[in-house]
Formats: sequence, C-alpha cells, structure tokens
Amino acid sequence: MPETASTTRAPDALLPSLAPLLHEWLPRQRWFAGKGRRVTGFTLDAATELLPLDGTGPGLLHLLVRVEQPGRPAGTPADCYQLLLGVRTQLPPRLAPALLGRIRQGPLAGRAVYEGLRDPRLAGLLYERLRTPGRTGPLRFHATASLPPALAPRMLDAEQSNSSLVYGDSFILKIFRRVSPGANPDLELPLALAGAGCARVPAPVAWFETGAATLGVLQPFLRGSRDGWRLALDALADGREFAAEARALGRATAEVHLALAEALPTRRLARAETEQLAAAMDRRLHAAAQAVPALMPYVPGLRAVFEAASGADSGGVVQRIHGDLHLGQTLRGSDGGWAVIDFEGEPAKPLDERRSPQPTVRDVAGMLRSFDYAARTHRPWNADWAARCRAAYCTGYAEAAGADPRTDPALLRAYETDKAVYEVVYEARHRPDWLPVPMSAIERLSAPR
Repeated sequence: MPETASTTRAPDALLPSLAPLLHEWLPRQRWFAGKGRRVTGFTLDAATELLPLDGTGPGLLHLLVRVEQPGRPAGTPADCYQLLLGVRTQLPPRLAPALLGRIRQGPLAGRAVYEGLRDPRLAGLLYERLRTPGRTGPLRFHATASLPPALAPRMLDAEQSNSSLVYGDSFILKIFRRVSPGANPDLELPLALAGAGCARVPAPVAWFETGAATLGVLQPFLRGSRDGWRLALDALADGREFAAEARALGRATAEVHLALAEALPTRRLARAETEQLAAAMDRRLHAAAQAVPALMPYVPGLRAVFEAASGADSGGVVQRIHGDLHLGQTLRGSDGGWAVIDFEGEPAKPLDERRSPQPTVRDVAGMLRSFDYAARTHRPWNADWAARCRAAYCTGYAEAAGADPRTDPALLRAYETDKAVYEVVYEARHRPDWLPVPMSAIERLSAPR
C-alpha cells in the first residue's frame, strides 16, 4: 500500500489531550472566524489518520472540530473547523514555526503537534491521496483527471478565510477551514461553469468531502497570472489608466453570469423580493451600526438608499452569482485574458444564503466598490481614475450581457451601499487602519441625490 494508506478510529482521549494546544493556537489563526469571543470548549465531529500516528515517522491527523463559544444565537450550531495536524516525536528545526506544542497527556503524550500543511511530506501525501479517488474513513476523494505524481508543494500565506497549497506550479488546493453542511460554491459553481464550457474559471480536477460538506478543491494553477487588485494598484502607482482592463473585466464577468444562467436555474425577481432584499440590507445596517458607532451619523442617509431600492420594480432575474466579486478574485493571464476565481462567497454568511440565487447586479456592485477601494488606498486619492474604471467596467459588462447594469440604479446603489457597510465592519474588526477607506464610501453613498 502507498504511504496514503490510513486508519480511522474514535480517539476519545485525543481531543482532551489536544484541547490545551487548540485553546492557544486556534484563535490566532487568520481563518478563525470567532475572534473576540471566548473559547469555552471543543467537540470532535470526526478524526481520521491520513498517515498513522503510531509509526516512527510523522503522522497526519485530519480533524473536524466544533469550537464552543458563548453568545451564539439560540439554535445556531458551533462553528466547525477543518484541521490537518502533523504529529512527530522530534520536530525538525525547519518546522518549528508550525508548532502548536507538545502534548502532555493522553495517547500522544510527549509528541509534538504542528500545522501539517506546512510539512512538505504531509502536504505531498494529501496531494497523492487526491490523485486516487476513494474513501478514507468519512473522507471521500474525487478526481476528474489523471494527475501527475510527486509534485512539490508550497503553502501560500496570503489567504485569510482558508488555506491553499500550490503543487509544482501546476495545481492549487484550497482547504476550507470553516466547514458548513452542503456543497461549497467554490466547487459547485466552477463544476457547473466547466460543464457549460466557460473558460473564464479553472475547472476543478479533484476534491474531497465528507458527503455532507466540501473540504477541499484542487484546480489548475494559472502560472504567470497576476491578480486584478495588484494590477490596479500598480497602474495607480505608475499613473496609468486601467479603463481598458476594467472594460475587459466587465465582459469576463458578464460571460460568467451568462454561463451560470445557462447551467443553473434562474427565475424572475418579484417586486416583493426587492422589498425583502432591502429589508435584509437595513437589518445588516442596524447590526453594523451597533458594532461600529462611527456609522451612526450616516444611518438615515443609508436607510434612504435601501428604501429607494425597496420601491423599485427591476423586472430582472435572480440566478447563481459569484457572491463576493472584487479585484482580488480575478486573475489576468500572460495573454491578457481575465479569469474569475474563489466562488465561495462571503465566508461570514451562512452557506444556504451564499448558495441562494441573487441579482447579478450584486457582483457588479462588488467590483465597483473594488475600483473605489483601490483608488482610495492610493495617495493622492484619484477619484477620476476610479470613476473611469467603474464606467468602463459597466460598459464592458453591457457589451457581453446585452444589458447595462446602470439601467437599474436603485438596486445597484443599494448593493454598493450594502457592500460598503460590510466593509466597515470587516475593517473595524480586522484592519482598523483601513477603516477610513469604506467610511469615505459611506459618506458618499449616504448623501442625498
């Protein structure tokens, strides 16, 4: 049997022995969603030895762990996190930064536990397991292509909500950290787009799941490509226009929307639904203003934006969309073509909500905010640069879609406002130094028109 052979057992004593390490390590991870709330305990959903722990070499333990934190709404389950922990008797110095600690008691007493994805041997083992469809305990591995063996892994450090490994500059594996029941859109939508023949999105070549939840997706790595956020910042720094790129990106977005509408169900957006959408935006604004008091003076103006959308009869459709589209979710290849990635949606929102059909104008609003965001991070603030990018993007979208998103201004403005409110809360929690960026948009969007 290959090294990927494994056993699964229910180590009742394992979690209590790991708990002291998890208490210290988990809240410090960038992808931990419960920051600022006390951790009171853990519950084990599943434990799988992807590499046996009782051998002389390293072991690889796959865990699904629920983190108990007070203050959750009644009936809301605790967040479940996916962990891949390496276990060694002696930890090589090169892996010291990945150390969680040494276990003091239980079945692994005296062993060192560390972030397994940072161990090239264990990361390579996970790739080899993906190459071979089948089951390991509760884990199910799928592949749609024959994958080359033994590609060297490297872990990316830029992500916040998940973790990713690149294998030999050929494939990228996204590991979902906070796991929810149901198909993850980052697998579901790229598979649907591949089936529809849309080349704007890298098609998944392998993935693994529990049967109830998606755990990781392997896709082609677009070598030599650069993300739209960095390209936009470089253009600003060089004093260059970005309108031509924005226009092409608008066309790419429309092509993705058209392919999703072909592959998955659509339906008309009823007037009552726009009222519900606006009401939900208003509730999010109320919650955001409680969390970030700086929003309070702008609440009346922002609420007026949502009220205007509530009365609109767009006559549009709802369908599956990207759900969290911005410049950082796009890649421009060496041939100048744009690709769209990361269809997971806003990770903070429930999975059912992220999988629900929505107006395409929501994605458009997200990208319009992103152009504004890029320009606001540059000194001096270049409002005209952002305005030209926003206009060019909508023009490109209209050219491919046959419908201009600006013909529905009330809903477009409402979604842009809703996004800016989300950004305020995010920056206040994670990057307070960036808070003035979305607050400047809040000031603009709340002003009477």
